[in-house]
Amino acid sequence: MSTTAYINRFLEPVVDAFTPELAHKIVNLKADPELQARVNELAEKANEGSLTAEEDAEYKSIIQAADLVSIIQSKARRYLTQS
Repeated sequence: MSTTAYINRFLEPVVDAFTPELAHKIVNLKADPELQARVNELAEKANEGSLTAEEDAEYKSIIQAADLVSIIQSKARRYLTQS
């Protein structure tokens, strides 16, 4: 089972705490402009193969955080369609 699948299972009980207002806020979560600019910079360097070891670790951490947010957003979307 993938890490994402494990996280998805761990977070399933979170759905019980959703309200329509909370679910809408979660669905609309976005990176702030500064973070998005950093992600874009790291992504470009990753595509070029020019990330330093430190940048690679930072980029992987950001991707993992984004995966977590995406899972929670997916659960929020499902909650809103079933409400």
